[in-house]
Amino acid sequence: MSSSPPTEAWLRGIAANPAAPSEVLLRLLAPEGRAAWPVLCGERALPPDVVGAVVTHPERAVRRAFARNRYADPGQRGRLVDDPDSLVRAALAAGRRPHLGWTEVLPDAVLEALLTARDDEGGQVLTAAEIRQELEFSRQIPQSFRRGMVHHPNPELRAQATGLWRWLTPAQRDALLADPDPVVSEAAREHSRILDPAAMEAELPERDCHYRNLLLINYAVSRTVAERCLEQGRDLWSLASNPHTPGEAVARLARDPDPKVRERVAARADLDPELLAELAEDPNVTVRTRALLQPLPRTWPQRAAIDQVVGHAAECIGPVGEMFLEPEPDWYEACAVSPHPLLRRVAAAWARLPGELAHRLAEDPDPEVRHLLAYNHPLAPPGVVLDAFVATPRQRPYLLMLPRLPRTGLGHLLGHNDPEVRALAAADPTLTEPPVALLADPDPRVRRAAAANPLLPLELIGSLLDDPELAEGAAAHPRLPAERLHDLLDRSGLAGTPRPA
Repeated sequence: MSSSPPTEAWLRGIAANPAAPSEVLLRLLAPEGRAAWPVLCGERALPPDVVGAVVTHPERAVRRAFARNRYADPGQRGRLVDDPDSLVRAALAAGRRPHLGWTEVLPDAVLEALLTARDDEGGQVLTAAEIRQELEFSRQIPQSFRRGMVHHPNPELRAQATGLWRWLTPAQRDALLADPDPVVSEAAREHSRILDPAAMEAELPERDCHYRNLLLINYAVSRTVAERCLEQGRDLWSLASNPHTPGEAVARLARDPDPKVRERVAARADLDPELLAELAEDPNVTVRTRALLQPLPRTWPQRAAIDQVVGHAAECIGPVGEMFLEPEPDWYEACAVSPHPLLRRVAAAWARLPGELAHRLAEDPDPEVRHLLAYNHPLAPPGVVLDAFVATPRQRPYLLMLPRLPRTGLGHLLGHNDPEVRALAAADPTLTEPPVALLADPDPRVRRAAAANPLLPLELIGSLLDDPELAEGAAAHPRLPAERLHDLLDRSGLAGTPRPA
């Protein structure tokens, strides 16, 4: 055992200690407590007075860690929207960690401030445009906010709403084109070219690049462009996906040798019955499955909802976000009772599925249905969430955030072969006996969780605090009195007190 005290382990453990009072946590914000900052500011919920000290802390590392804290309320994180450091604002815009498909959205006022911010003259590392781009990909903007941008009193947001041109109604497009603000009306005229095949043809780059692919998947396609792509055998998957591809080109794509192209055609909402019947007898099983998955009539939002789920393992999908245009609720409800497991997976990924149907899917024979329900639905039973935690390691950082994940009754998992599962069980405060045996587990995460278990007697915790391999977990033990925590901070060199919040 080392002769020097494991001070950094104590600092990290105290930072994670759920019973540590504010005066202890505030001491960790001193410069000598730097080793605790990632845990304190980024990996736990904080009392309001500690939040106040964090968001006004002079060190960027403190504020930046809190900007992505997965346990912090969006309103608390939003207090950093006017932070003087662009890297902190970018962390707020990028969203909480783990960065998965679903996250709590930011308040409207925070979104408006980030989306309309301008560059200052302070020589910042990141521009306002780069921060906006982080926000756009963070899923912290609810679609209700995006829809409201069309009529927002701030003309900068109305101008940005023109970027949603493909999803706007004709009346919304007309309103933006006639907007009294010239910046908005000009942006509307520019984006109206999206639905002009001739404009797209003139703008389409010849070289392969992201922009070319973007145009060919989303924008109006002229017959000339479609014919050129077919002749060259180029960008056919993109054409097959594009709702604006001319009908004669779609018919040719339906007979393309590439089954991936035919599958995209089979998913289209505008297929005529004869072409759908032909694809339903395709020699490729994936093409047949997609053709038979939905009868006609279909809608493009339905295709998009299916695309979010089909073709991916549930573990890879994770929580599914909302769409700008969503299918009707009764369509999701029909999917929930479909004999086809792919459609039941789509229903399980919809967070607003009625409770009766959610409980029905909780007993679905398809494990991916149950896992998607665990990720997405607030009424997923705790047992289903626990099963998903055990079965899908990639989603565990997200599942650990959910209050539905059981934290008790886990004794049967103490001997599990996966250390992350054992660590979850080792923290269970309702075990029949203290998890002393797991203090010698080969995995440090398990040892740390076992050392922090409140069932361990305080006299044992006292001896563990001087063991470098167990000190962090022991310092996180919730039964350690505040006086003992202060003593550990004193021994770690944090003799002073932090500045007031």
